[in-house]
Amino acid sequence: MILGMDIFTFVHVALSLIGIAAGIIVFFGFIADGRLPSLTALFLSTTVLTSVTGFGFPFTKLLPSHIVGIISLVVLAAALYALYGARLSGAWRWIYVVTASTALYLNVFVLIVQLFLKVPALHALAPTQAEAPFVAAQAITMVAFIVLGYFAVRRFKPGIGAPESGLRSA
Repeated sequence: MILGMDIFTFVHVALSLIGIAAGIIVFFGFIADGRLPSLTALFLSTTVLTSVTGFGFPFTKLLPSHIVGIISLVVLAAALYALYGARLSGAWRWIYVVTASTALYLNVFVLIVQLFLKVPALHALAPTQAEAPFVAAQAITMVAFIVLGYFAVRRFKPGIGAPESGLRSA
């Protein structure tokens, strides 16, 4: 046990937090028109692994968390193709920014859900997650992502081709 979690849960949570931290930096990099290839690779890989490991927990029926995970993986597939396959050419630039930002938003959305489930003070404010504090936290987060996402799409213009990814063609 690490911090009260079994190893699988700890790895899942660690991947998620690393993905969120790297993703926030990458997201603000979009707004600043910055090319952050190493952090981008870290963000995308840990976010994919977070979604994949989410399916490793025992379950007997499809849960909302699984649906978020499926959506995240589809969005991430588009982001990965836009960045590494299409090399951000044409419309793939804004598609990449929107899909990468959406993947980050989904991770933050789940983080807020987990905080309201696991942190006693937050759980007391919204025990069913239908109460105003939870709804407000999610609404503020969504509005922030939409507004900042708008600026990210408008400002991120990395030029011709994808940022250096460290990947080599055969």
